[in-house]
Amino acid sequence: MITADRLNTVQEYYFSKKLREVRGLMAEGKPIINMGIGSPDLAPSPQVLETLRDSIIEAGAHQYQSYQGLPQLREAIADFYQQKFQVTVDPSSEILPLMGSKEGIMHISMAFLNEGDEALLPNPGYPTYASVTNLVGGAPVTYDLKAENGWFPDLEELSKKDLTKVKLMWISYPHMPTGATATKEQLESLVDFAKENEILLVNDNPYSFVLSSNPTSILSIEGAKDCTLELNSLSKTFNMAGWRVGMLLGSAEHITAVLKVKSNMDSGMFYGIQKGAIAALQSGPEWFEALDKVYTKRRELMFQLADKLGCTYDENAVGMFVWCKLPEGAPSSESFIDEVLYDKDIFIAPGTIFGSNGEGYIRFSLCVKEEKIEEAIERF
Repeated sequence: MITADRLNTVQEYYFSKKLREVRGLMAEGKPIINMGIGSPDLAPSPQVLETLRDSIIEAGAHQYQSYQGLPQLREAIADFYQQKFQVTVDPSSEILPLMGSKEGIMHISMAFLNEGDEALLPNPGYPTYASVTNLVGGAPVTYDLKAENGWFPDLEELSKKDLTKVKLMWISYPHMPTGATATKEQLESLVDFAKENEILLVNDNPYSFVLSSNPTSILSIEGAKDCTLELNSLSKTFNMAGWRVGMLLGSAEHITAVLKVKSNMDSGMFYGIQKGAIAALQSGPEWFEALDKVYTKRRELMFQLADKLGCTYDENAVGMFVWCKLPEGAPSSESFIDEVLYDKDIFIAPGTIFGSNGEGYIRFSLCVKEEKIEEAIERF
């Protein structure tokens, strides 16, 4: 059986392939410390776990659920956005719960890209933007993000290009993988750029609450809903990565378009997971303070490890990663991380998996216990 042509446009996800190699080394008895993946090792709050446990015996818990999620979940998302971002959204028409934000990237692309339509993708940026664009028959067009510009696009330069075929523009602030943030003025300029060029702007925003003192949503910008969607997730903020709970927010018109795709793809999110998500969204400030306390300690240790490697980094970056520039004269990013993997049994993500502008950089994950980071430091 011959596979579909679309498979020729994508490769196996780097982490899928590399982790297979890492697991093989571990099977050989190598004491591998994995610092490459942003999969939270901490547990959700006890309240979330208790809510999930109690919900599974409720009447109707095991039936098909609404494609739009429980009304109480949408209301909890709306309350969360109002409280944390001062953004007002209508829970009945401007919110769509997702089985993780990653599926939202596919649904949005299927809803708005015809074959040959272009999508602007950040370089460096999340690799899934490019793979999904290719899978739906779109044309990925990268735009440069560089350290000297604070990892923010040069919109003036971008405006000089032919953008007539561009339908979508993917952004991610706080930025993954660098942890860079965008000011209100910068977000306003992105919204203006999207309106001027009739582009749907999509902000992928799962890192606002990890080591960030100023959580920001692009939907807080006046008029943003006219041309903007925002993805968010409970994976990082509430240690619920494996639960697969995300959300999409925007105008009723845009949400309805995505719902047309989603309703043909799944049969609703499990009731108990939705109830747990509601409990998570209602967490008090003590939850976020405790989370930041853990990640602050880990980041301080990770800075020490980066210093051992002669790397430089931005101490003000947010999120659960440390993005590091390799020292002058170092080998390529992938060669560097392979040397560390084979010599010190430590796996670090190379910057190149996020795009060509990631060359010369590596990324550490903070989803590693303090004692393991200390052990890694000792290995050097």
